[in-house]
Amino acid sequence: MAEYQYVLVERDERVGIVTLNRPAKLNALNTQLVAELSTALEELDRDEAIRCIVITGAGERAFAAGADIEEMADKSPIDMLTGGFEAWERIRRIKKPLIAAVNGYALGGGCELALHCDIIVASENARFGQPEILLGIIPGAGGTQRLARTLGKYRTMEMVLLGNQISARELADLGLVNRVVPQGEHLKEALKIAKELAERPPIAVRLAKEAVLAAFETPLAEGLEAERRNFFLLFASEDKREGMRAFLEKRRAQFQGR
Repeated sequence: MAEYQYVLVERDERVGIVTLNRPAKLNALNTQLVAELSTALEELDRDEAIRCIVITGAGERAFAAGADIEEMADKSPIDMLTGGFEAWERIRRIKKPLIAAVNGYALGGGCELALHCDIIVASENARFGQPEILLGIIPGAGGTQRLARTLGKYRTMEMVLLGNQISARELADLGLVNRVVPQGEHLKEALKIAKELAERPPIAVRLAKEAVLAAFETPLAEGLEAERRNFFLLFASEDKREGMRAFLEKRRAQFQGR
């Protein structure tokens, strides 16, 4: 198991928990933290005992308040090109479901990290935003694209061009946040969802995630083909047979991930 400076990794039954651990810096995403995060997620993704992963931030003030501007301020384009930014692509490729448990600020890269996840649970005090424009830059880890695909052009333009923060409640109304919970209950609620997900057939969960993501990344015809292919493929799984037998026998299915 890898050792980390800026992330904490725990296992709770079949759920992996990764905590961004720079609370004094509001969990600002420096290059090392993002690299460690991608490695920790890949490790949990390979662990057959883990079926769902929760990402959260240490402390009460922030999930992640953005990139580490002190680290970034003097970098050149070549520094950015060669400086480990590909770790975001590694996060994007995680196959198991990711749940963001957000408390406080999720700004810039912190908002983009939440957008990499498949489900977002937020405390009522959570604030989301892409304030890069106020620094003379734009989002660079998917913010413009993922927000547009969820919120549409006009709300995304408002967030990206003005750089304003938006409450978790408002984003829940717009369909970006799944659940808003009382302050401090975000991790508890995320773990509740994760443990429920962990009871689902893991191969079907993986292929379902893949099919839904295809809706954001392909034309409709290709997305439908991806869905149909995964649907047919699951008829080869033992979990499909177990699930259908359990339904017919009126009992709870015991999925093994085979």
